[in-house]
Amino acid sequence: MRESALTAALAQDVDAAFESLVILHQDRLYGLARHLLGDAHAAEEAAQDAFVRAYRALKGYPRERIRALMLRPWLYRILTNVVRNRVRGKRFALAPLERADGTPLELEDPAAERPEKLVERRETAHSLAAAVAELPDRLRLPVALRHIDGLPYAEIAAILGQPVGTVKANVHRGVARLRSMLEAV
Repeated sequence: MRESALTAALAQDVDAAFESLVILHQDRLYGLARHLLGDAHAAEEAAQDAFVRAYRALKGYPRERIRALMLRPWLYRILTNVVRNRVRGKRFALAPLERADGTPLELEDPAAERPEKLVERRETAHSLAAAVAELPDRLRLPVALRHIDGLPYAEIAAILGQPVGTVKANVHRGVARLRSMLEAV
Protein backbone atom coordinates (compact mmCIF):
# COMPACT_ATOMS: atom_id res chain seq x y z
CA MET A 1 0.00 0.00 0.00
CA ARG A 2 1.35 3.42 -0.93
CA GLU A 3 1.91 6.00 1.77
CA SER A 4 -0.75 8.40 0.43
CA ALA A 5 -3.33 5.62 0.25
CA LEU A 6 -2.42 4.55 3.77
CA THR A 7 -2.82 8.06 5.21
CA ALA A 8 -6.20 8.35 3.46
CA ALA A 9 -7.26 4.98 4.90
CA LEU A 10 -6.06 5.99 8.37
CA ALA A 11 -8.02 9.25 8.11
CA GLN A 12 -11.15 7.24 7.28
CA ASP A 13 -10.75 4.56 9.97
CA VAL A 14 -7.67 4.31 12.18
CA ASP A 15 -8.68 0.94 13.59
CA ALA A 16 -9.14 -0.70 10.19
CA ALA A 17 -5.97 0.70 8.60
CA PHE A 18 -3.54 0.59 11.52
CA GLU A 19 -2.53 -3.02 10.89
CA SER A 20 -1.38 -2.01 7.39
CA LEU A 21 0.71 0.77 8.93
CA VAL A 22 2.37 -1.72 11.30
CA ILE A 23 3.02 -4.26 8.55
CA LEU A 24 4.53 -1.62 6.28
CA HIS A 25 6.87 -0.09 8.89
CA GLN A 26 7.55 -2.70 11.58
CA ASP A 27 10.78 -4.07 10.13
CA ARG A 28 12.37 -0.66 9.63
CA LEU A 29 11.38 0.57 13.09
CA TYR A 30 12.68 -2.60 14.71
CA GLY A 31 15.91 -2.38 12.71
CA LEU A 32 16.56 1.21 13.78
CA ALA A 33 15.73 0.39 17.40
CA ARG A 34 18.13 -2.57 17.23
CA HIS A 35 20.92 -0.31 15.94
CA LEU A 36 20.28 2.24 18.65
CA LEU A 37 19.73 -0.10 21.60
CA GLY A 38 21.96 -3.04 20.73
CA ASP A 39 19.54 -5.56 22.19
CA ALA A 40 16.89 -7.47 20.23
CA HIS A 41 14.44 -7.68 23.13
CA ALA A 42 14.76 -3.98 24.02
CA ALA A 43 14.42 -3.08 20.34
CA GLU A 44 11.24 -5.12 20.03
CA GLU A 45 9.77 -3.42 23.10
CA ALA A 46 10.74 0.03 21.82
CA ALA A 47 9.17 -0.62 18.42
CA GLN A 48 5.98 -1.89 20.06
CA ASP A 49 5.89 1.12 22.35
CA ALA A 50 6.33 3.42 19.34
CA PHE A 51 3.37 1.80 17.56
CA VAL A 52 1.21 2.08 20.67
CA ARG A 53 2.06 5.78 20.93
CA ALA A 54 1.39 6.25 17.22
CA TYR A 55 -2.01 4.56 17.53
CA ARG A 56 -3.00 6.71 20.49
CA ALA A 57 -1.89 9.85 18.68
CA LEU A 58 -3.79 8.93 15.51
CA LYS A 59 -6.97 8.30 17.51
CA GLY A 60 -6.77 11.88 18.78
CA TYR A 61 -5.86 13.58 15.49
CA PRO A 62 -8.44 15.16 13.22
CA ARG A 63 -8.78 13.61 9.75
CA GLU A 64 -7.05 16.54 8.03
CA ARG A 65 -3.97 16.17 10.18
CA ILE A 66 -3.77 12.42 9.50
CA ARG A 67 -4.03 13.01 5.73
CA ALA A 68 -1.17 15.53 5.93
CA LEU A 69 1.19 13.21 7.86
CA MET A 70 4.42 11.97 6.37
CA LEU A 71 4.14 8.59 8.07
CA ARG A 72 7.70 7.26 7.95
CA PRO A 73 9.40 10.37 9.38
CA TRP A 74 6.60 10.69 11.94
CA LEU A 75 7.03 7.07 13.08
CA TYR A 76 10.84 7.35 13.19
CA ARG A 77 10.49 10.49 15.31
CA ILE A 78 8.23 8.65 17.76
CA LEU A 79 10.69 5.74 17.91
CA THR A 80 13.70 7.98 18.49
CA ASN A 81 11.85 9.67 21.36
CA VAL A 82 10.97 6.27 22.85
CA VAL A 83 14.61 5.16 22.58
CA ARG A 84 15.89 8.39 24.12
CA ASN A 85 13.51 7.99 27.05
CA ARG A 86 14.64 4.39 27.58
CA VAL A 87 18.38 5.04 27.48
CA ARG A 88 18.81 8.23 29.41
CA GLY A 89 22.02 7.78 31.35
CA LYS A 90 22.68 4.25 30.08
CA ARG A 91 25.63 3.09 27.99
CA PHE A 92 24.84 1.59 24.63
CA ALA A 93 25.57 -2.06 24.03
CA LEU A 94 27.32 -3.19 20.90
CA ALA A 95 24.87 -4.15 18.19
CA PRO A 96 25.59 -5.93 14.96
CA LEU A 97 25.12 -3.56 12.06
CA GLU A 98 22.26 -4.87 9.95
CA ARG A 99 20.11 -3.49 7.20
CA ALA A 100 16.35 -3.11 7.75
CA ASP A 101 15.76 -6.52 6.16
CA GLY A 102 18.05 -8.21 8.73
CA THR A 103 20.98 -8.88 6.42
CA PRO A 104 24.32 -8.02 8.00
CA LEU A 105 25.97 -4.81 6.92
CA GLU A 106 29.43 -5.97 5.96
CA LEU A 107 32.32 -4.42 4.18
CA GLU A 108 32.35 -5.99 0.77
CA ASP A 109 35.51 -7.77 -0.24
CA PRO A 110 35.37 -9.69 -3.51
CA ALA A 111 38.49 -11.62 -2.49
CA ALA A 112 38.25 -15.31 -1.76
CA GLU A 113 36.30 -16.37 1.33
CA ARG A 114 39.43 -17.58 3.06
CA PRO A 115 39.17 -17.99 6.82
CA GLU A 116 41.63 -15.21 7.56
CA LYS A 117 39.57 -12.81 5.42
CA LEU A 118 36.38 -13.84 7.23
CA VAL A 119 38.01 -13.26 10.62
CA GLU A 120 39.39 -9.92 9.46
CA ARG A 121 35.96 -8.81 8.22
CA ARG A 122 34.30 -9.86 11.47
CA GLU A 123 36.89 -7.92 13.46
CA THR A 124 36.37 -4.87 11.24
CA ALA A 125 32.59 -5.14 11.62
CA HIS A 126 32.97 -5.46 15.40
CA SER A 127 35.28 -2.44 15.48
CA LEU A 128 32.80 -0.46 13.38
CA ALA A 129 29.89 -1.44 15.64
CA ALA A 130 31.93 -0.44 18.71
CA ALA A 131 32.83 2.88 17.12
CA VAL A 132 29.20 3.60 16.20
CA ALA A 133 28.15 2.79 19.77
CA GLU A 134 30.72 5.31 21.05
CA LEU A 135 29.37 8.18 18.95
CA PRO A 136 27.30 10.75 20.83
CA ASP A 137 23.52 10.70 20.17
CA ARG A 138 23.62 13.78 17.96
CA LEU A 139 25.99 11.97 15.56
CA ARG A 140 25.05 8.30 15.99
CA LEU A 141 21.40 8.66 15.01
CA PRO A 142 21.94 10.67 11.81
CA VAL A 143 24.78 8.33 10.73
CA ALA A 144 22.61 5.26 11.34
CA LEU A 145 19.62 6.73 9.53
CA ARG A 146 21.72 7.80 6.54
CA HIS A 147 24.26 5.03 6.10
CA ILE A 148 22.53 2.00 7.59
CA ASP A 149 18.86 2.68 6.80
CA GLY A 150 19.65 4.69 3.63
CA LEU A 151 17.23 7.53 4.31
CA PRO A 152 17.55 10.82 2.42
CA TYR A 153 18.74 13.88 4.32
CA ALA A 154 15.34 15.61 4.09
CA GLU A 155 13.60 12.68 5.75
CA ILE A 156 16.24 12.46 8.48
CA ALA A 157 15.75 16.18 9.09
CA ALA A 158 12.01 15.62 9.49
CA ILE A 159 12.61 12.71 11.88
CA LEU A 160 15.07 14.63 14.04
CA GLY A 161 13.31 17.99 13.79
CA GLN A 162 16.49 19.65 12.55
CA PRO A 163 17.40 21.64 9.45
CA VAL A 164 18.78 19.60 6.55
CA GLY A 165 22.13 21.43 6.82
CA THR A 166 22.49 20.40 10.45
CA VAL A 167 21.75 16.78 9.55
CA LYS A 168 24.32 16.84 6.74
CA ALA A 169 26.91 18.36 9.06
CA ASN A 170 26.23 15.79 11.80
CA VAL A 171 26.44 12.90 9.33
CA HIS A 172 29.73 14.29 8.02
CA ARG A 173 31.10 14.80 11.55
CA GLY A 174 29.95 11.32 12.59
CA VAL A 175 31.62 9.65 9.62
CA ALA A 176 34.79 11.66 10.18
CA ARG A 177 34.83 10.67 13.84
CA LEU A 178 34.27 7.01 12.90
CA ARG A 179 37.21 7.18 10.49
CA SER A 180 39.51 8.63 13.11
CA MET A 181 38.35 6.10 15.72
CA LEU A 182 38.94 3.20 13.32
CA GLU A 183 42.33 4.52 12.22
CA ALA A 184 43.41 4.69 15.85
CA VAL A 185 42.64 0.98 16.33
